[in-house]
Amino acid sequence: MRIVVLVKQVPDTADVRKLDLETGWLDRDAGEPIVDEINERALEVALRYKDDHKDTEVVVLSMGPENAIKSIRKALAMGADSGVHVVDDSLAGADALLTSLTIARALERTKFDLVIAGNESTDGNGGIIPAMLAERLGVPLLGFLANVEITETNISGERQGNDGTVNVHAALPAIMTVTERFDYARFPNFKGIMTAKRKPVETVTRADLRLDAAETSGFDRTEVLSTAERPERAAGTKIEDDGTAAAALVEFLATNRLI
Repeated sequence: MRIVVLVKQVPDTADVRKLDLETGWLDRDAGEPIVDEINERALEVALRYKDDHKDTEVVVLSMGPENAIKSIRKALAMGADSGVHVVDDSLAGADALLTSLTIARALERTKFDLVIAGNESTDGNGGIIPAMLAERLGVPLLGFLANVEITETNISGERQGNDGTVNVHAALPAIMTVTERFDYARFPNFKGIMTAKRKPVETVTRADLRLDAAETSGFDRTEVLSTAERPERAAGTKIEDDGTAAAALVEFLATNRLI
């Protein structure tokens, strides 16, 4: 079985995240770039299946700037077998339409039995790309899963929704997305870090995916109309304990409708 795990490099959520005020795009240099944590959980699902089925091949696929290779190498150090890096300056700032078309072309080129992704990224929180990929590729999507069972021919699991859970299943090939109900990913060990340097990573450009300008003209339909610097955080209310602190605290919480 060939499992492709979609990996996105995002700014560390522990750092300050900013928008580029000129382009309206996420300022990817504002914080330390890391593998999106939900993608690491997706990779862990693939690696656990590989642990029990040694003939499984796990491929990580990432669309991103040059330095996204660091995230791919980390995924290789965790246990993935190979990587595909879709990188092209003309794809910077691509919206969901262009991104889904590009990744769909890359998946058609790479081939897959199962694609595993996170339910949504921590930078954009769109959560729509997996569904768009399923539509473009003509395969079923099992999204927002809380657990999964993978066999050689199908997948099944519980889909998590606002009103409860639903048991779902589909034949392979298919796409699935994981939620934070899945386990944390394993840490790369020393052997994994050393062998990751020798694992193959294919660099794929827009031309390799036959994405010519005529085909994608009009695809970038998302337009950022304006951006503004986030206002400085105002100083909070300080309550001195002079014997009336409890009453003052209750009044503050009640006034701000916090209780």
